[in-house]
Amino acid sequence: MLISREQVQEILQPLQDPETGQSLMELQRIRDIVVKDNTVRLSVTYTTEETRTLLNAQIRELLQALGAEDIHIRMRPLEDKSKEEELDREKLTKGHAAGMKHELLAPESGVQFIAIASGKGGVGKSTVTVNLATALVRQGKKVGLIDADIYGFSVPDMMGMEEGPVVTDDGVIIPVERFGVKVMSMGFFIRENSPVVWRGPMLGKMLRQFFDDVAWGDLDYMLLDLPPGTGDVALDVHQMIPQSKEIIVTTPHATAAFVAARAGAMALQTNHEVLGVIENMAYRNCQHCGEKDYIFGRGGGGMLADNLHTELLGQLPLSAPDNLPTDPDFSPSVYKEDTESGQIYEEIAKAVISKCAPR
Repeated sequence: MLISREQVQEILQPLQDPETGQSLMELQRIRDIVVKDNTVRLSVTYTTEETRTLLNAQIRELLQALGAEDIHIRMRPLEDKSKEEELDREKLTKGHAAGMKHELLAPESGVQFIAIASGKGGVGKSTVTVNLATALVRQGKKVGLIDADIYGFSVPDMMGMEEGPVVTDDGVIIPVERFGVKVMSMGFFIRENSPVVWRGPMLGKMLRQFFDDVAWGDLDYMLLDLPPGTGDVALDVHQMIPQSKEIIVTTPHATAAFVAARAGAMALQTNHEVLGVIENMAYRNCQHCGEKDYIFGRGGGGMLADNLHTELLGQLPLSAPDNLPTDPDFSPSVYKEDTESGQIYEEIAKAVISKCAPR
C-alpha cells in the first residue's frame, strides 16, 4: 500500500528536540517532505553530532515501519543555516511591524518589478518565471516571486515546494524560500487543488495582501507570474505598480505570437516598458542526429519583438529538466545551471539585469 505525506508527518510528529522537548515538526527542523511511490525524501536540521546520529536512526526506523522502501535524509547542522533563517525571520517581522510593509511598492524602494505575461495559456510562462527567478539569484540578486496566476497557480509545484508560509502571531506572513527565491502563491492556501471561484475585486484584494502582509525583506527584483491574457489581475498589476516592467512569453507559432501581442500592447498602453520577448519551445533537439527540429514553426518570437519594438531575449528548446524525485533539491520544472536551458536562462538573466541597470 502506498504511503502519503500526511502519514509521514503524523508518524514523525512525536520526535522531539532533546534540548527543549519540543516537537521537531513544530520547530520546522524536519522539512521538505516529499513522498512518491513509497520513496520518502526529507531534510533534517540537527544540533550536535550525537543528535544527528540518533535522529537519522529514529526517522529511518519509523519510516520503515510505515512501509517506506527508499529513504533519503538530508542532514544539516543548525548553525549552518537555520540560525540565520531564525534571525532573518525575526528581523523581517520586526521591520514589517514597524511600518516597512508599504516601502516595497514605493518607487524609491529600488526594487525592480518585472511582470511575466503571455497572450494565452500553455506557452510555458510559469516555467520561464521560476527559471528566470532562479537564474537571477545565481547572478547574486535578491529575488521575490509572486504567483499572481491566481486561477492557475503552479509555482509551488514547479519549484518542488512542500511547506507553506509561516504566519507569525502578529499576522505577518513569512514567504517560502526555495533556490534562494522568496515565493508567495495562492497555491499555499488552497487545499487539494480546489478551484478558485472569485471575482475581480477579490483577486485584487488577495494580490494587495501579498504585498502588504508579507515580510519580503530586502529585494532587488520582484517577479510576478501573471495569468494569461489581459484580465483583472493583469490590470490590477498595471495600476498597482506603475513602475513595473514586462516580459512577454510566446511560442514560435505565428498565432501564439499574434495573441501574445495583446498582452504587450496592454503594457505599452499603460506606459510599462517591455523588456523583451522570450520564445519558449522554439525547437527540439533530435535525439538521433542532434539537429534542431522546429516543430512549432519559426519566427514567432522575433516577429512579436519587432511588433512591440523590443528585442528577443532568448529562445528556449522544448525539453524537461532531468531531475529525479530522489535528488536532494528536486523540482519538476527548474533547470540546473549546467544544462542547455539553464545556460540560456543565465544569459537572459544577464540581459535583464543590464536592461534594468540605471542609465
